[in-house]
Amino acid sequence: MEAISNTVISNQNGPHERLAETVRKHMDKPFLRPIAEHTLRVFEGIQQTLSTAERPLIFDACCGVGDSSRALAKKFPDHWVIGIDKSAHRLARERDEENPENLILARADLNDFYRLAFEAGWQFSRHYILYPNPWPKAAHLGRRWHGAPVFPTMLYLGGMLELRSNWKLYLEEFQLALEIAGHAAQLEAFEPTEYMTSFEKKFHQSKQRLWRLQAHLK
Repeated sequence: MEAISNTVISNQNGPHERLAETVRKHMDKPFLRPIAEHTLRVFEGIQQTLSTAERPLIFDACCGVGDSSRALAKKFPDHWVIGIDKSAHRLARERDEENPENLILARADLNDFYRLAFEAGWQFSRHYILYPNPWPKAAHLGRRWHGAPVFPTMLYLGGMLELRSNWKLYLEEFQLALEIAGHAAQLEAFEPTEYMTSFEKKFHQSKQRLWRLQAHLK
């Protein structure tokens, strides 16, 4: 049997020792950082677009060049698919085909965008976080989504949440964080039949094991 590699190198051997403490702190204290003006303007523009047709929302966080968002928009043509990334350079990458009419791609700070969505009463039908930056050093727990102050707000937005990663520990921590917040999640290894992102293709073709976490957030 061919060996499976894993290129994520970390000084953690298991879930972070301060994970539970960090999650509970963020659940008990509101995230009060001021909203950036740019993200507010982007959010208001998207709100205007959504008002043109009432559809369920699919959210693709950290969408990169938008390949996963395009795939989701084609798979769910009766939904709005919103892909957000912080990099204008990635989002501006040209594609041969036109974007589906139900797709919205935008650059914004997700820490602010999530809070604006919650304040506006959004509820997601599906919520994807595909191959997030693992921030593998223990000192960077706060930069992982489950260690960030905005984590509780992400959960309030509901829907079927799906994360994928080539670093199992990231998803194990996320699963534990969900459990602390009162949500059950399923974690499993999987083999993609179609690649949703270039990272998924790269990791799979280099024989890395891929992992998927799913949770229905009520």
